Amino acid sequence: MIVETLVVGPLGCNCTILGCPDTREAVVVDPGGDEDAILELLDEHRLTLKAILHTHAHFDHLLATGALKTARGGEILLHEGDRPLYDNVPMQGQFFRMAVSAPPPVDRYVRDGERLHWGHGQGDILHTPGHTPGSVCLHVGSEKLVLTGDTLFAGGIGRTDLWGGSFPEIMTSIHTRLLTLDDRTTVIPGHGPATTIGDEREANPFLQG
Repeated sequence: MIVETLVVGPLGCNCTILGCPDTREAVVVDPGGDEDAILELLDEHRLTLKAILHTHAHFDHLLATGALKTARGGEILLHEGDRPLYDNVPMQGQFFRMAVSAPPPVDRYVRDGERLHWGHGQGDILHTPGHTPGSVCLHVGSEKLVLTGDTLFAGGIGRTDLWGGSFPEIMTSIHTRLLTLDDRTTVIPGHGPATTIGDEREANPFLQG
């Protein structure tokens, strides 16, 4: 499988491209800006954009969504729990003194347990509320890979003091949905360096005791 992660946008969001080397279909996860760089990588691998998946609807994870949709199409995917956040992206930007345009409408709302396909590639949607009500992770079992958005970071967890956040919920999500994965599973978070489930189980200060 083709896996490319690049740091994009003003808040350093990790945008990941997952592509099938046989069919050349791809999904882009969290296009948080720098659409030209994302499009360049799609072209470099000769990939067709099938879907744009958002792990959650904070504005820094979807700044390039509109440009990608216009340039290459693809379904815009989100969990319905984050619909209020998605519908108020410009207001979110105002809190950071940034002018942010509203993204295009969501094409389809994903559900917990749904299997997302791109060519011969596939991943399972894990609903992991806590950072936001509709936060999701994408588990690609064949690659021992999970994209955790802002639920789990290397050495940290997502903020829960923003709209809809809940510390008890994020801890439950991490313990019941992520720490049940194989310790060798690579974690690509929404920001910062990659890690593994095993490393976070052993050393993440929020997960001890």
